[in-house]
Amino acid sequence: MYKILTYNNISPAGLERFPRERYEVASEIQHPDAVMLRSFDLHGVAIPVTLKAVGRAGAGVNNIPVADYTQRGIPVFNAPGANANAVKELALAGMLLAARKICPAWHYALQLEGDGKELNAQVEKGKKQFAGFELAGKTLAVLGLGAIGVKVANAAMDLGMEVIGYDPQLTVESAWQLSSLAKRAASIDELIAKADFVTLHVPLNEHTRHVINAARLDFMKKGAILLNFSREPVVDEDAVLSALDTGQLSAYVCDFPSRKLLNHPGVTALPHLGASTAEAEDNCAIMVADQLRDYLENGNIRNSVNLPEVVVPRIDAARLCIVNENVPNMVGQVSGALAEANLNILDLINKSRGDVAYTLVDLNSPVPDATLERIRAITGVLSARVI
Repeated sequence: MYKILTYNNISPAGLERFPRERYEVASEIQHPDAVMLRSFDLHGVAIPVTLKAVGRAGAGVNNIPVADYTQRGIPVFNAPGANANAVKELALAGMLLAARKICPAWHYALQLEGDGKELNAQVEKGKKQFAGFELAGKTLAVLGLGAIGVKVANAAMDLGMEVIGYDPQLTVESAWQLSSLAKRAASIDELIAKADFVTLHVPLNEHTRHVINAARLDFMKKGAILLNFSREPVVDEDAVLSALDTGQLSAYVCDFPSRKLLNHPGVTALPHLGASTAEAEDNCAIMVADQLRDYLENGNIRNSVNLPEVVVPRIDAARLCIVNENVPNMVGQVSGALAEANLNILDLINKSRGDVAYTLVDLNSPVPDATLERIRAITGVLSARVI
């Protein structure tokens, strides 16, 4: 019986993927095999000795101390692309909110008094200050062409916009999905220089923190609109506010309110609604639940943020799963331990990702406890288990 500890309210559509005859799923559970969460902050939370995997029902993993789990040989899974459509639609809504000045116009309408002719007169008098522009024919710059960025780019072109994109880590899969009409920029500066809108769809890391700063804001087209549905720190808020005050930016639309931003008339800050749709929550939960099951039951790794992807069909054999430091002779030492136990290797795959490697070994017979303990004792082995 596998035990799954849940934090937050996980969609029932995902929890239903765990067969009750083989899984115990609860928000309070002892000795869990896996943790499934959304936005709960795992920093500072003790790692159970029984834990084998963590699943984040969403894309970002900033709420998880990934390095700590890696050192314990525990994969951290996420759900890239599962909420992409929800974020795409919100990004499009953000462009429309800014282009048509919908939020200040709505606020103005809420303050109207009187009725009939008096009300109509106020409407006609005030509407001029909210004149906007159409999206068709405008240029959208998309920084980050992953699952979300590609969807935003394609949808913007369907609305008649010109789209230019930049992503130095563009995958083959994303390239196949991106419309051939999208233009490619050679750098971030080239990307943002002539765009009417700049939308950000990048992960938060040491390379993207404050990727939009004062220097880049000065480089943008005067009066451009900046959208951030990525992560709050990918922009320098002080620089954005300064650019709004000078007119370098005409609007900033984001999904991350802060006290600085909330008082500025050029800012539309939403309460982190990017993935807040029933469909996105279902998709994320289902995707992560399936990945956790496949890892626990088969040792396969899909969409891990800290371990390489390894997917091997199961055969009628014992399976040994090892996470280790990516150093020489690890496979040799493991093979030697198996040979001394007179175990025949039917299949073996070893893949690495940075400083960590993952090995799956199918064997002709069960692995004795003593052999498993010997493998766990090899210097550099972070975790080892038998399925």
